Amino acid sequence: MKHEKTNMKRPIIGVTMGDPAGIGPEIIIKALDHRKIYKEARPVVIGDASTISNALKFVNCNLIVNAIENIKDAKFTYGTVDVFDLRNVVIKKLKIGRVSIMAGEAAFQSVTTAIDLALKKEINGVATTPIHKEAINLAGHHFSGHTEIFAKYTKTKKYAMMLVEGNMRVIHVTTHVSLRKACNLIKKQRVLDVIKLANKACKNLGIKSPRIAVAGLNPHSSDGGLFGWEEEKEIIPAIKAAKKLGCKVVGPVPGDTLFPKAKGGAYDIVVAMFHDQGHIPLKLIGFKWDEKKKKWDSVSGVNITVGLPIIRVSVDHGTAFDQAGKGTATEESLLNAIANATSMALVQ
Repeated sequence: MKHEKTNMKRPIIGVTMGDPAGIGPEIIIKALDHRKIYKEARPVVIGDASTISNALKFVNCNLIVNAIENIKDAKFTYGTVDVFDLRNVVIKKLKIGRVSIMAGEAAFQSVTTAIDLALKKEINGVATTPIHKEAINLAGHHFSGHTEIFAKYTKTKKYAMMLVEGNMRVIHVTTHVSLRKACNLIKKQRVLDVIKLANKACKNLGIKSPRIAVAGLNPHSSDGGLFGWEEEKEIIPAIKAAKKLGCKVVGPVPGDTLFPKAKGGAYDIVVAMFHDQGHIPLKLIGFKWDEKKKKWDSVSGVNITVGLPIIRVSVDHGTAFDQAGKGTATEESLLNAIANATSMALVQ
């Protein structure tokens, strides 16, 4: 009975394999070689057992791969990597560090299977490793990223991407579209929806009265209309509407001053208008490049899809084909993703 009670306190977190030609399988092996994960969660890899076994050649550890066809057959013990085996990869045909239809299909099936398992409540949350957008599109799945796949397969209409690194949180009004299109998508209702999602997300993380700052779209938040009209016609009306709903929100604040204040603790979350406006500040904090070593010393921070009926947390980096097969990729972001997914599952 004691073992069953302990298990009930440890959520089952599905870790998607990602693109098998990228660093996903390697960082999974490295992450699951941390004993502490098994004290807090029950991780199970969703993907191909052959790919995970192949990754052991690049990583110095003594883990054993346990291929399963049903979640109930997982061992959930340190030293064993349970893999919900989809058998989509022919290892002899896999070219590490190269884009391919096979790899794209395998990565896509890993994600959709994890979504299905989460919707069926066979797992309590999903932590995703990187997919390659070109590869999944070559395989016939026309999505711009994980976020859009999760929204489609969970039938979610109102959702947003939230990045987290330490006490810095950023949620996006637009993400994987051209900058020109992003400007056209800045509408009152969308901005208001994202403010509401930000408020709810922070409360789910245990922040009772979230302090929300909304970024401007234009330089100096248009400076009274000198540099654009989006603030006056779309963003400010959304902020006023959010205040009427009880949200503690300020803005639009120019991005060049907003993010330094957020880093200093002035706000609990920032609403960014477009992809790079939010990503650059977060990665400046969480990513540390060593020019002498020609490698990343730190790659931390996570990506949480807000508004879904299931938990999805991701690493905040790409497939890194240039590092794949070398065993040098850091597992730091994946450890953060699993930890965040675990914490969120315990709250729900």
